[in-house]
Amino acid sequence: MSAERGRPDANSCFVCGTDNTIGLKINFRLEGEVCRAEFTPESAHQGYDGVTHGGILYSLLDDVMANCLFLRGIQAYTAKCQIRYRDPVPVGTPLRVEGRQIKEKGGFAILEGRVMRAADGAVVAEAESTFFLLGINEGAPS
Repeated sequence: MSAERGRPDANSCFVCGTDNTIGLKINFRLEGEVCRAEFTPESAHQGYDGVTHGGILYSLLDDVMANCLFLRGIQAYTAKCQIRYRDPVPVGTPLRVEGRQIKEKGGFAILEGRVMRAADGAVVAEAESTFFLLGINEGAPS
């Protein structure tokens, strides 16, 4: 966190950090209420031979949802997540990711994310997460 309270330094983030030498360097953007990005996994991102590791797919989902908040000036941390993998993703498959907020209540936000094949829009992984909103929850009992 930088000296300015509530303003995180995300430049070293594995998924979106521009300064992370081994990171994915994904450029997230807001389009209305939806956060979007594109990514094509490479051989360094595989689990089983030729298949993208599920942890990489989860990282994409977590960050697209977090950036849906972050790009609106809201700092938050993932409190819990439920993910569903629908289809294996061969390395080299161009992907689109998107995330959107679906609810906010009591200092928490619920978001949903999807990873889709760019070629046909088929959902290969999806998640719903609860995010702990900073500022609103600071000083709250744990």
